[in-house]
Amino acid sequence: MSRELYDLCGRDERLRFSPFCWRVRMALAHKGLDFTTRPWRFLDKEALAFANHDKVPVLVDGDQVVTDSFDIMRYLDDRYPQAPLLGEGASHQRVLFFKHYVERSVTPALFKIVALDLLAAIHPDDRDYFRDTREARFGCTLEALHQPEQGRAQLKQALAPVYAQLKDSLFIDGDAPSGADYLLFGSMMWAYTVSLESLVSTDDEVDQWFKRMLEVHGGIAAKAITVRDLGE
Repeated sequence: MSRELYDLCGRDERLRFSPFCWRVRMALAHKGLDFTTRPWRFLDKEALAFANHDKVPVLVDGDQVVTDSFDIMRYLDDRYPQAPLLGEGASHQRVLFFKHYVERSVTPALFKIVALDLLAAIHPDDRDYFRDTREARFGCTLEALHQPEQGRAQLKQALAPVYAQLKDSLFIDGDAPSGADYLLFGSMMWAYTVSLESLVSTDDEVDQWFKRMLEVHGGIAAKAITVRDLGE
């Protein structure tokens, strides 16, 4: 069965930085499922018309079309029950809570660290759209929002529960990564992909976890192109 993931790309088509797409990439690798990616840019709305959606990720799995990263993870568990990602019942509710925590506490802190680097990583034709939509969302310019030191302090505070968890386990989900790890890793990989800024202290618990996450599933994330590979 052919699987295609519509995946956000930047100024170089090989630069893939969406936190939501990275969740799905890691989830597919976790399930041991082969897939190809189809590069997509912010203004290419028509390319997703078939999905009745205007943003990525979009997963095409045979005749199934699934949108929204968390819904895709849920779909993968239902369709391919081996190596569960989210679990059922109370387990599912807990990982859903973790999703909200990442999106509302961690990701905003990361955005402050990498806002202008992210703008530079985006395709030039998409930058006006990105600036206009994000400045409307945050109520300030990207230049005002870009506060790396403030962002790192905010991130450290937001990640306090994760630091506590990682003192006793290699991954958030225990001895091996699963859904919660991929939810957080997606956001961390987003920032790592577009920026040279340090996110956390070198070799602390979260940094060590991130390095382990880069190497799981055959190093799918470690092999990804980042701004480090592209230069100026």
